[in-house]
Amino acid sequence: MTTATHSARASATFWQIWNMCFGFFGIQFGWALQMANMSAIYEYLGAKPDQIPMLWLAAPLTGLIVQPIIGHLSDHTWGRLGRRRPYFLTGAILSSLALVAMPNAPSILVAAGLLWILDASINISMEPFRAFVADLLPEDQRTRGFAMQSLFIGLGAVIASSLPWLLAGRWQGSGGGAIPLIVRFSFYIGAVVFFCAVLWTIITTQERPPEDLEVFRRMKSESRGVVAGARDILASIRAMPQTMRQLAWVQICTWLGLFCMWLYFPVAVAYHVFGATATTSPQYTAGVAWGGVCFAAYSAVCFAFSFALPAMARALGRKLTHSLCLVCGAAGLLSVLMIHNQYLLLLSMTGVGIAWASTLAMPYSILAGSLPAEKMGVYMGIFNFFIVIPEILASLGLGWVMNHLLNNNRLAAVVCGGVFLVLAAFLMRRVDDKEASA
Repeated sequence: MTTATHSARASATFWQIWNMCFGFFGIQFGWALQMANMSAIYEYLGAKPDQIPMLWLAAPLTGLIVQPIIGHLSDHTWGRLGRRRPYFLTGAILSSLALVAMPNAPSILVAAGLLWILDASINISMEPFRAFVADLLPEDQRTRGFAMQSLFIGLGAVIASSLPWLLAGRWQGSGGGAIPLIVRFSFYIGAVVFFCAVLWTIITTQERPPEDLEVFRRMKSESRGVVAGARDILASIRAMPQTMRQLAWVQICTWLGLFCMWLYFPVAVAYHVFGATATTSPQYTAGVAWGGVCFAAYSAVCFAFSFALPAMARALGRKLTHSLCLVCGAAGLLSVLMIHNQYLLLLSMTGVGIAWASTLAMPYSILAGSLPAEKMGVYMGIFNFFIVIPEILASLGLGWVMNHLLNNNRLAAVVCGGVFLVLAAFLMRRVDDKEASA
């Protein structure tokens, strides 16, 4: 029995799981707007293709610092809003403000600074959500809980990614700025959705108090201060369970592949499918908007496939399920090399959506069973290192690769993402799943 959680968790109903995960709808709304539009925003403001990866660097560096700190703090927090919910609310407020400011950036430097703020704010809300589900659900419902998160992530991304395309018929032009009106209004809508969705989870889902409040308060007092917190995080890193170490390599390769896609897919569609010759051409705006529709398509597949994911995991096991899903994603990205019809890209995105749904659920479901309950937050934060590290690697190295090896070919960068997903699928077979071996 741990001091920070009840030793036995009651099974949750469908609607309880729905409510505790609904905030992810808003979080993913903001995340999807960022991923689908930031590279284009940089190009609208004058950035060159080989500069774009470096302009994303501030965001992952912030995540590398913010995620474990928020995880550690939430493990040692208890108040009127509970343990994780104060961080949900703080992150939602900051993220909503950053979403409003982002499409009004007057320069590349300001846009990069706002991305840094937005990414840090999203992390404050998002990081405790993983621990939140693990806190509240018993082991046999965690796959269902993380799959429900995938469902809302898919639904939020469908709407957010397609918003510029949906708004294109209503607002045209730039309204006097470098960034088109359809992008600006998409970000404003995202700010409202982000805040309201997270607020819904805060209002509808109560957290359990620590089983022994006196012991918890003593532990909290011992962990106060920057030095004590840093010592706890470093000790946790050194003591990472074997399963977590094995999953780390899978995550690194997976997210390297995904970042290759996110950074360059929309602009690759604009140039290689729509035939754009410059950022000022109508084909460029239309191509980037269609890239958002493609992102919406893989998110829709993620939404639909999330319903089948728990049953597939029960039938095949979580390891094999995730490996097969990653192969589907790899096939989707590799196939883009041979596609010249915009509608066939939606078929490629089917494979990506299957891999995305599994990536958002299976690694966390496997990981949660190997972690001590009283350190669930800090370990979930540390696990996000293996999302942030590949983003940093992509930011530092992909610009050089684009400039010196790929001749700034955005399509080649997307295909490289497929290769990384193949490697991730292979590495997944080496992971020790505690539930499978129990």
